[in-house]
Amino acid sequence: MTDYTNDPFTALEAKTEAQKLAFAPITFHTARTLRDLDILAVLDAAGDKGLNATQISERSGISEYGVKVLLDMALSAHIVTWISPNYIIAKLGYFLLHDGMTRANLDFTADVCYAAMMHLTEAIKEGTPAGLKELGDWPTIYEGLSRLPAKAKESWFNFDHFYSDRSFPVLLEKVFAHKPKHIFDIGGNTGKWSLQCCHYDKDVEMTIIDLPQQIEMAMKNAKEQGFAERIKGYPTNMLDKSLPLPTGADAWWMSQFLDCFSPMEILSILQRVRKAMDINARVYILELFWDAQRYDAATLSLNATSLYFTCLANGNSRFYRSEDFLEIVEAAGFDVAKRTDDIGLGHTLLELKVK
Repeated sequence: MTDYTNDPFTALEAKTEAQKLAFAPITFHTARTLRDLDILAVLDAAGDKGLNATQISERSGISEYGVKVLLDMALSAHIVTWISPNYIIAKLGYFLLHDGMTRANLDFTADVCYAAMMHLTEAIKEGTPAGLKELGDWPTIYEGLSRLPAKAKESWFNFDHFYSDRSFPVLLEKVFAHKPKHIFDIGGNTGKWSLQCCHYDKDVEMTIIDLPQQIEMAMKNAKEQGFAERIKGYPTNMLDKSLPLPTGADAWWMSQFLDCFSPMEILSILQRVRKAMDINARVYILELFWDAQRYDAATLSLNATSLYFTCLANGNSRFYRSEDFLEIVEAAGFDVAKRTDDIGLGHTLLELKVK
């Protein structure tokens, strides 16, 4: 991970980086447009020799003017290179075109976050998801997930599942090592984890605890996959302290759920779980901590996504530093029985036991 104690730039370098920031939205849309208009695909197919603007225009169906103005900006962004008279796809362009993580992040930023981020200053000052009005009229994005505009909905779930799904094989092995018979899936969303559990173990029963809108989607998916008898729904609002939680599970599961809340809300949720759970039950928390990442790109992605929580999700949550999060866990009455970092694309699994 980068050493954040030192300023990495000389004065001249810093001024150059400042210009990159000033024009960052234009660079972003240049990259996205090159991808979506298949100009990058045309260059990728051309290989190391590349193509001139006329050839790219003919093969992409985009005017020569459009090709040149986009690719000249792409030269400045190092998305392509130039050996006169040809443009050639660079490594950055290759990853914009082919890398799954880049696609998920780019589409999420464009379709969910971009317009909303114009309201970031307001969100910070007011502590509310001020940008959410760009997508719909809900107090938080969670009430509106099932009713998001079609493109935003697709990109939101693609982004969410890209990061969570790759961890499933390791996680299933760890959770089922203790042979749970009944798992409570808090914040179960569309039911992906519960469905994975039912496929993995033929006897396990699942209860998804989530908002009514999410339960409706999850139950539909459970029925379609033939698990309606083993997956049940428990609609509730985890922020409402007056509402009881179910009892009787061997394991309580929360995957990328608690990062959706403020520290005091996380404390309240964990305290309610602690009160409702059996003394010998296990609590599993899967989270992304920005200080537990191996690569700078991952840290950047998480800190950027924290501002999505600020501006769109609910105005007061984020991806946490692990030390801050563990303080909340301890205050809620839990000890960490086991911590496993670097699962999948940088997840951390916490296995908790009652103090």
